[in-house]
Amino acid sequence: MPVAVKNVLARLSAYVKGFSAAQRTIAILAIAALVLGGIALASWLGKASYAPLFTGLAAADASSITDQLQTDGVPFQLTDGGATILVPQAQVYSERLKAASNGLPSSNEGGYSLLDKMGVTSSEFQQDVTYKRAMEGELAKTIGAMDGVQTATVQLAIPEKSVFVSEEKDPTASVFIATENGTQLSTDQVQAVVHLTSASVEGMQPTDVSVVDAKGQTLSAVGTGATGSGADQAADYDAATSKKIQDLLDTTLGAGNATVVVSGTMNQESGTRTSESYTSPTSGPVALNESSTTEEYGAGAGAGKGATGVLGPDNIAVPNGTATSGAGDDGYKNESATKNNAVDHTTETTQIPSGGLDRQTISVALNSKADAVQNANLQSINDLVSAAAGVDQARGDQVKVAMMDFDTSASDQAAKALEEQQKADQQEALWSSIRTAGIVIGIVLAVIAIMFFVARRNRKQEREAVDLGELDAFAGETFQLPLAMDGLDDRATLGAGDAPTAVLSAMPAGDAPTEVLTTEEITAERRRQDISALAERDPKRTAELLRGLLDDRAPV
Repeated sequence: MPVAVKNVLARLSAYVKGFSAAQRTIAILAIAALVLGGIALASWLGKASYAPLFTGLAAADASSITDQLQTDGVPFQLTDGGATILVPQAQVYSERLKAASNGLPSSNEGGYSLLDKMGVTSSEFQQDVTYKRAMEGELAKTIGAMDGVQTATVQLAIPEKSVFVSEEKDPTASVFIATENGTQLSTDQVQAVVHLTSASVEGMQPTDVSVVDAKGQTLSAVGTGATGSGADQAADYDAATSKKIQDLLDTTLGAGNATVVVSGTMNQESGTRTSESYTSPTSGPVALNESSTTEEYGAGAGAGKGATGVLGPDNIAVPNGTATSGAGDDGYKNESATKNNAVDHTTETTQIPSGGLDRQTISVALNSKADAVQNANLQSINDLVSAAAGVDQARGDQVKVAMMDFDTSASDQAAKALEEQQKADQQEALWSSIRTAGIVIGIVLAVIAIMFFVARRNRKQEREAVDLGELDAFAGETFQLPLAMDGLDDRATLGAGDAPTAVLSAMPAGDAPTEVLTTEEITAERRRQDISALAERDPKRTAELLRGLLDDRAPV
C-alpha cells in the first residue's frame, strides 16, 4: 500500500478514535442514511418505465394477452379493473406486434372485415345477417371512440323488404353504452349517438333509436328521441329560466335583493298534425261545379236525315227499304253540360315531438328593506320578467312579483362564520410560519453548536520546539516562569522530535503573576498537563488507564 494512503488511513483512524460516543452514533446514522439513500436512488433509476400495451380490453382478451406475456417472461401490470395492461416501455411495440400476429385482441375484429370472410357458397340469409353484423360492429367502433365511452354495443332490427305488404315497418336500433368511471354522457352526446345511428341505416328516424347506459338508465327511448325524461326537461328549463331572470334582477336591484322561482309544465305527448288548405284563384272566387241545360223547340230542331222502314231479322234494315225524311216542322233539342273548376289544395303534415312547454308560472320575491327595491316600480319589474321568460298570457303563463322582508339571519351568521374562519386560517398560517421558522432556527443553531463542539474537541495543540539542553544548564537553579491561570487553552508543548517535552505556560500579554519553580516542579507540571490533555481528548481511555493503575498497586 502506498505511504500516502497509509498516512491518510492513519490520520482518519486517529480522527475517528477521537470521536465521543455521541459523535460515533451520529456518524454511523449518517453513513447508514447515505447508504440507504443510494440504494433507493439506484433502485428507482433502475426501475423500468411502464406504458399501456392495450386499453379497454374484454376479460377474454385480457386473459389471452397476459398468458402470452407470461410465456414471453415480460413483466406486466393490470389497471382499470383488468381492462388496461401495462408493460415496460421498451417492450410495448414488440409485444403488440406479437399479439396482433396471434389475432389479439379478438374482440376488436368485426365491422366490414366480416364481409371478407364470406365464401362464394353463402346463402342470401347469411349475407344479410353478416351485413347487419358488419354495420353493428362499425357503429359500435364509432360510438366507442367518443369521449367518456368505454365500450358500446349496437343491435339493429331491419325488417325484410317485401312486395306483398302495403306498409313497411321502420328499422329500429338499440345502443348499449358503458361509460368510463365517473363519466356521465351529456344530452348533446346522446343526441349525437342517436343521429349517428339513425343516419347510418336507410329509413331509420331518430325516434327509432333507443340508448341505454350501463346503469340501466334510458337515455333515449323509442318514439321520443334523445330528449330525456320529462322531469329532466322541466328541471333544465326551470334552471335556465331562473338563471336568466336572477341575473337580470341582480344587475338592476343588486345581488341578494331578489329571489326567483320558475315552474314550467312540459308536454310529454308526441304526435302528428295534418292540415289542409284551399286557395282561391287570382281572378276571384268561383263555384266548384257549374252545370248548364239547353232545350230547343220548333222547326229545324233535331232535323236530320235517316233511313226508315221495316227492320229485318236481328234488327238489320231490309235492303232497298223505303227512305223517309224526318218531321220538318216539329223538332226538339236538349243539351246538358257540367264544368268543374279546380282549386289549389295544400296538405301539411307536422311531427310534434314531446317536450313542449304547456305553461309556466314565475314567482319573484323582492327584499323590501333594500333601498334599490323601495325605489323600484313593480310593474316595470313585472314587464322585465315577463319579457325575459317569454311569458304568453294566452297559454296561461303567470308572473307574480311581491315585496317582503327577507330573513337575513342565516346569511349574516354564515358571513360571520366565514370571517371567523378566515381569521382562524390567518392565525394558523402565522403560527405555522413561526413554528417553521423556529424549527429552522433550532436546526441551524444545533448544527452550529455541534460544529463548534467538534472543532473545539479536535483542535490541535500548538507546539514549539526548544532545546532541552538549556534546561540542563539550569539544573538545580531556580527561574521564573509565568503560569497560565485561565485553563489549558493557552498551553504550549515544548519539544523536538521524539525527545521528551516540557509543558510550559505561555506568557500572557502585560504583567502576569509569576511563581518560582524548580526543574522537578516543571517536570511534574508537564506530566499533570499531559494527563489533563489525555483526559480531555480520550476520557474513556484515561479512565481505563487509571483503573489499571489502581488494580496494579502493591499492597502495603
